[in-house]
Amino acid sequence: MAEGLQKKMQQEVEKFKAVQKEYQSVISSRQQLDSQLTENNGVKEELNLLESDANVFKLIGPVLVKQDLEEAHQNVSKRIDYITGETKRLDKAIEDLDKKQDVQREALGKLQQQLQQAQVKAAMKA
Repeated sequence: MAEGLQKKMQQEVEKFKAVQKEYQSVISSRQQLDSQLTENNGVKEELNLLESDANVFKLIGPVLVKQDLEEAHQNVSKRIDYITGETKRLDKAIEDLDKKQDVQREALGKLQQQLQQAQVKAAMKA
């Protein structure tokens, strides 16, 4: 019986590690989006300071291409909207993974108790 519990415990530990790995990956993506959002908000603020006839250039590969100020405003706003949407999606994923981790921790705790009880029973029989 104890061997079966140990095997199940090992499986649950593997599941827990997989959830933790996914959690770390999502957190990393979320941090990356935060820095992109900060950068784009800075660009938006700089664009707001410009006069309507100012020259704006966009870096495409190694080349600077002239861009309309209004078009630049729209592009940055769209980027901010997209990043904000992705941030909300990742926040939901983080919340779900938090719950999954809690469920796995609980399952591991129960298995650990069962394993300890089985070991105590085995020790008493011996």
